Amino acid sequence: MAKVNLKNIPREKIPWYPRVDTSLCEGCQACINFCKNDVYRWDDENQHPIVLNPLNCVVGCEACAQLCPTSAISFPSMEEIAASIGEEAHSNSA
Repeated sequence: MAKVNLKNIPREKIPWYPRVDTSLCEGCQACINFCKNDVYRWDDENQHPIVLNPLNCVVGCEACAQLCPTSAISFPSMEEIAASIGEEAHSNSA
C-alpha cells in the first residue's frame, strides 16, 4: 500500500469512504452493526446498507470491508487517494 501524507488536508477533500456493491450484499448488516461512526444507514426498501455519511468514515479504516462475508464493501486504493489529493492540490495552487 502506498504511503500518502494526509496532513493538513481537510477531511472533505479526502475521498475515503466505503462503497457497497449491492449485487454482492446479502443484507447481514455486519457493517452497520460494526461502524460506530454513523457512516451507514439501512435501506429498508432495498434491503441493503447505504453510505449516508461518507465523511464520518475514518480515513484508512477498512474494518467493515474486512467483516463483510461477501466482500461487498470496497474502498479506494491509496494510489487513487494520492491522485485525487494531487489533483486537488494542483487546482488550489493555480
